Amino acid sequence: MEIAAAMHQQADWASADMPVSEVAKLMQKTDIGAIPIGRDDKLIGMVTDRDIALRVVAEGRDPAKTTAEEIMTKGIVYCQTTETVEDAIHLMDQKKIRRLPVIDNNKRLAGMLSLGDISHAVGRELSGELLRAVADHHP
Repeated sequence: MEIAAAMHQQADWASADMPVSEVAKLMQKTDIGAIPIGRDDKLIGMVTDRDIALRVVAEGRDPAKTTAEEIMTKGIVYCQTTETVEDAIHLMDQKKIRRLPVIDNNKRLAGMLSLGDISHAVGRELSGELLRAVADHHP
């Protein structure tokens, strides 16, 4: 199955200079836990709800003054709409990540693929293996 058939097609991204407080509001509005970060029409990183908790709240930083770029995970692991769900599972397992931005043939953000999307697209055994792999404790 192609990723395009399994992903969430509504995907927002935030600019690198957006305050973290606005990123959190976007997460709340769209009911998601990760937002790709872009600059000059290119994806440059990802901010997760965990990033906000650990890199802003736990460090006592002001979310209205801290930018997405300051707390994002740099670099971005992504997949393409034409790849298979199995390709995405392998990548998520290898990188120990739970969400992937999906890029189309024009290198534009086309959607997001999460563990939940995969669990609905493939059998229990395969989605269970992926869940165990990415949920392992990180060294």
